[in-house]
Amino acid sequence: MPEIMEDPEKPAIRIFVDADACPVKNEVYRVAERYGLKVFIVANSFMNVPRSDMIERVIVTQGPDIADDWIAERAGASDIVITADIPLAGRCVRNGATVLSPTGKPFDDNSIGMALATRDLMTDLRSAGAVTRGPPPLSRQDISRFLSALDLAVVRVKRKIEGAA
Repeated sequence: MPEIMEDPEKPAIRIFVDADACPVKNEVYRVAERYGLKVFIVANSFMNVPRSDMIERVIVTQGPDIADDWIAERAGASDIVITADIPLAGRCVRNGATVLSPTGKPFDDNSIGMALATRDLMTDLRSAGAVTRGPPPLSRQDISRFLSALDLAVVRVKRKIEGAA
């Protein structure tokens, strides 16, 4: 009788959250719970997270970009990264991860170059003494847009994984 080969296990979708200044952690928890996804909350200091086997708090050592390095070294094609950090978004996009800002704006190969250029321009303006403002507080529309974008990202990554299997 021929031996039946089992399908190799599909990669699990994971969500990595650049958590230090992330305003949509509760929304991430809700979507992740709905889909049964593992969430990594990566921060430089202690942060309260819900008690769940599916949510892991990762506290990295103090230092510039240590949390970013931790996320970028692990995030791949079957993962979703939530960050407002443009350089981190660029690194994760290069790794094949799906990347969203807290406002639901997707970062991809087409948009990351312009986002990096805008960030660099704003940095140059600030260093030249120009007064710039930070981002406005999240509105209900931003949160709604984020929830829709995260839901869509999960569905797309699931399809990609299933198509590769």
